Amino acid sequence: MQVNEALQATEPMPIQAGKQIASWPHLAGFLAIMGGMVAMGFLAQHGASAGSAAESQLAGHSKAIPIYLVAAFMDWALLYYCWVGVHRNGGTLEALSGGRWLTWKSVGVDLAIAAPFWAAWEGAAYGVHWLLGANSAKTVDSLLPKTLLEVLIWIGVSITAGICEEMAFRGYLQSQFRALGAGVAAAVLAQGIVFGLAHAYQGWKNTVVISVLGVLFGALAAWRKNLRSNIVVHAWADVWGGWLQHLVWR
Repeated sequence: MQVNEALQATEPMPIQAGKQIASWPHLAGFLAIMGGMVAMGFLAQHGASAGSAAESQLAGHSKAIPIYLVAAFMDWALLYYCWVGVHRNGGTLEALSGGRWLTWKSVGVDLAIAAPFWAAWEGAAYGVHWLLGANSAKTVDSLLPKTLLEVLIWIGVSITAGICEEMAFRGYLQSQFRALGAGVAAAVLAQGIVFGLAHAYQGWKNTVVISVLGVLFGALAAWRKNLRSNIVVHAWADVWGGWLQHLVWR
């Protein structure tokens, strides 16, 4: 067998457009989980009246590390839920991710796409925030990392979010919406809205912003038919937004 034939034989399958990757009851369960997250987010924002500086935060900084660990656990649990549904339908993780890197050239291509996409992503976030105006919702600013240990855990959580949330929303949910008969644009829009609602604990304005960013991620996944660039940008954006930009611009 020639080298080219061997590479083709091991080339991962791209994300299947319009292909059902899990059962409809499994999709209903996913949406039910999202509904629970929306309810928890609403309670986090409105469970107590905002007044003092302390009350304007979702939690004190002393709770940062436990919250990081819980967030990482929830992301991996969501990915596991998606994998179970795909596995029962005869699929593998490649059905969620579109495949892994096989050559250094593919690494370079995906990084070359990720860099300008992240710049556009940041610009979109800034623009939507500017259009919506000041945010009076409770924030998670008090939970941002300060110590070396917190920074290291934050980076791990950011990588976890990049992998798990991209595979859950862009790999699983977007594919399932396509399988329901929605066109590409409708599937991208729908998963972006669900992605934003899953972050309802950050207040409605941030939910709108994150929905827009989720749509951008969905468009990238639909174009590339894999999630490699998505995962890189998502993880980096969380590292940058939660820690590095505050270090650079302080």
